[in-house]
Amino acid sequence: MFDPPGNEEVMARLVRWGEERDAVRAMILTSTRASPGAVVDPFSDYDVIVAVDDVGPFFEDRAWLGDFGSVLALYRDPIRTVEGGESFAYITQYEDGLKIDFTVCAAGVLNRVAAGSELPDDLDVGYRVLLDKDDLARGLDAPTHTAFVPKPPSEQEYLGLVEEFFHEATYVAKHLWRGDLLPAKYNLDHAMKQVNLRKMLEWRIGIDRDWNVSVRAYGKGLKDFLPDRMWSELERTYAGGGITENWDALLATVAFFRSIAVEVGDALGFKYPADSDTRVVAYLSNVRNLERPRD
Repeated sequence: MFDPPGNEEVMARLVRWGEERDAVRAMILTSTRASPGAVVDPFSDYDVIVAVDDVGPFFEDRAWLGDFGSVLALYRDPIRTVEGGESFAYITQYEDGLKIDFTVCAAGVLNRVAAGSELPDDLDVGYRVLLDKDDLARGLDAPTHTAFVPKPPSEQEYLGLVEEFFHEATYVAKHLWRGDLLPAKYNLDHAMKQVNLRKMLEWRIGIDRDWNVSVRAYGKGLKDFLPDRMWSELERTYAGGGITENWDALLATVAFFRSIAVEVGDALGFKYPADSDTRVVAYLSNVRNLERPRD
């Protein structure tokens, strides 16, 4: 049954769990639930950094995850070297709806982060020290909450994004002509929209909000920042499985991207590459009308 525990209950459970284990030296809550003013709901993750004496036992035996409930699904990130020490992540979905993203790192990692000149993004967005047995977090700077605030692009960044967007469009055309739906969807819905269009929309939001509002990963909450008209145009760029409707969605995506990119360029003093746009759109039309060889 979906019935996740409340925020304070989870906080108390995390602290109690860390206090009872000698190997756990510090625990820090980060991201949405530690960011002032952030909107949370029952699906909001608990992002927790767990600093330990030795990451090995926590990585090799994941039975400890069951201390917080019945594990429903898990993504296991490999051990990596971060700030000169080992670190890994267990992205954990529990059966009752609780979701905890554990980042387990060697205690020395936290020491070196605290001694650094600036906070990494995952702490600068906001953090709350839940447990600190050795004062590992004492030297951490206060978060500025600006880690994910869009910054104005350079002209090179702007033009590079436009160029990348239209390059991806040629892949969509090729895949649709072949009838290859999965790769067409990858290039259209992921590369063109999730990567390129989303970034352009974030720049547009930055312009509208004077470059002082944080955006969330993967476009989460984007609807709250866009005018209704613009959101409706974005919705029209998504389609089902039909080849014809995906051709229409491709052209709608190009038209929507163009309108946003022109506005961003005008606001920042950059000239939109209209000639390249025209040539690529003509190419897409030619591919769409190209007769396929008969078997």
